[in-house]
Amino acid sequence: MAALRRVLPTMELDVAALRQEQLLDIEVAIDDFMAAFREVAPSALREVLVEVPSVRWDDIGGLGAVKRARREIVEWPVHHAKLLRIAGVRPPRGVLLQGPPGTGKTMLAKALATESGANFISVKGPELISKYVGESEHAIREVFRKARQAAPCIVFFDEIDAIAPRRSEGADGHVTGRVVAQILTEMDGVEDLGDVLVLAATNRADILDPALLRPGRFDSVIEINPPDETDRLAILTVHSRAMPLADDVDLRAIAENTEGFSGAELQKLLADGAMNAIREYVASPDAGGELQIRPCDLSTARVSTAARRRN
Repeated sequence: MAALRRVLPTMELDVAALRQEQLLDIEVAIDDFMAAFREVAPSALREVLVEVPSVRWDDIGGLGAVKRARREIVEWPVHHAKLLRIAGVRPPRGVLLQGPPGTGKTMLAKALATESGANFISVKGPELISKYVGESEHAIREVFRKARQAAPCIVFFDEIDAIAPRRSEGADGHVTGRVVAQILTEMDGVEDLGDVLVLAATNRADILDPALLRPGRFDSVIEINPPDETDRLAILTVHSRAMPLADDVDLRAIAENTEGFSGAELQKLLADGAMNAIREYVASPDAGGELQIRPCDLSTARVSTAARRRN
């Protein structure tokens, strides 16, 4: 159908019969298959299919060691399964990303969904919690059932601490206990996960149930720390690629003066600097010239971002 849509505008459809030369123009090319991929999804994923923004590894500044570890843990079982089988290595079943807010955990998951080539199911932790008895466990079973049907598949739990906290004897201890037990059973129970990888992110690893962190469940725990100076420069470079920076803007100096800033705060700093430049440009429309982001705009934004961090 994609090939026909491409060729039909050039055909003379008002004639009694199409010429042989016109029929020879109908050829299904690889671009037609790629167009079909955008319209057809696996039936098992139609209820949980999500539109993941196209984020590449190059769109993430810094985190070189983390990106390398993620590729080995997540992409190798998909692209180099034969090598792992020959070496007698079992692919990891789960990867946990932990770190402060704004360090890029969710962005790494987006890049992984784009680059890995596997099916991707994104689950927000709080959306699985239900007030009805047994509904939360049923929702978790459904997620893993669909993932097995669509394997190779990656299941991403964002804010997993909301559904798998440390089990206790409190008022809701039995509810959270059943949810945690269901996750443990799905990840390391009688039924094998197969080519399904569980990816989770949290900034409160201290409240997760300890049973989740043993080998066989979350085999790999990757700590994502606030960026150092080199990573801050890489983050600023990535997020300022499309910005009209003035020639005297020194990103290295900004990276030196933003100790303790997270990736999200550096992105916000650049956005605030751009807004400062736009305000000045709009306030003086008769000044002429092109819009440029100057060092003073970024300096003002850095001060306001630092003040917001202290508050």
